[in-house]
Amino acid sequence: MVCVHALKYGSRLPMSSQSPKVVLITGTSSGIGLAAAVAAARAGWTTVATLRDPSRSDALRKAAADAGVELDIRRLDVTDQASITAAVDGVLADYGRLDAVVNNAGAGHLGTLENESVAEVRGVMEVNFFGVLNVSKAAMPHLRASGGRLITVTSVGGVVGQPFNEAYCAAKFAVEGYMESLAPVAAAHGVSVTVIEPGAVATEFVANVGVDLEGAVAAAGVYAPQLAAYLNRTVGQFLDGAQTAEGAAESVLEALTAERPAFRLQTSEWARGFVGTKLSDVDGSAVLGLTGGWVA
Repeated sequence: MVCVHALKYGSRLPMSSQSPKVVLITGTSSGIGLAAAVAAARAGWTTVATLRDPSRSDALRKAAADAGVELDIRRLDVTDQASITAAVDGVLADYGRLDAVVNNAGAGHLGTLENESVAEVRGVMEVNFFGVLNVSKAAMPHLRASGGRLITVTSVGGVVGQPFNEAYCAAKFAVEGYMESLAPVAAAHGVSVTVIEPGAVATEFVANVGVDLEGAVAAAGVYAPQLAAYLNRTVGQFLDGAQTAEGAAESVLEALTAERPAFRLQTSEWARGFVGTKLSDVDGSAVLGLTGGWVA
């Protein structure tokens, strides 16, 4: 296995003709991003693992140490253009190349139309949609130069709209539509575009949504019965049937290493079946018949 060298933030490595390929991954403090960073490093990639707050990198560093790999850990806030520019420019300055980007950073959100502000919805779009676009835009010239790969972790919620996830699903739908539209244009210039669609991933749902679920039900007004029904069903699914972050990261590694990766990769059989409901549902009745039962 090619050894991935460690860097402290801001330091440099000498280049060599035998340097491994370089991948930049966003949102690596936990979950799929953390697991993908470790998996990529284990597979021989020079892995630039970025996160909004480097002081939250303890779990990432421990996972890398446990796996016997080394990571270049840097700051990148997908909502801060100066941070994005500094991270991408720093990678080019230190390594002279960028072969892949994995857009993983994102935030969960729970709410419905009457009970949330437009400002909250804009905030969800800023992280989950515009953050992806800003990182991708900064990286694209360098991916064209390397014939690289642009990979974005979306969600099954980027294909199937789900109750009380209007803003989150809208952002993920937007990412999927953007990347599906970009893919043939990018391919004409040698860049492969892939979206990764996880379903439930263990330990992430409640923490990433960032709300008091009992309080949310109490504050839901006329929608309280529907929200309670949704949460009873959904939280149970996450606790009982979620896949591991490491399992989901296998699809990220496939997108990095396959000779011709698919545009759309689901991370589990459950996710494949769930997304398939929508992709074969020409009139929308199958999806609404399914999700309508979640709030009954």
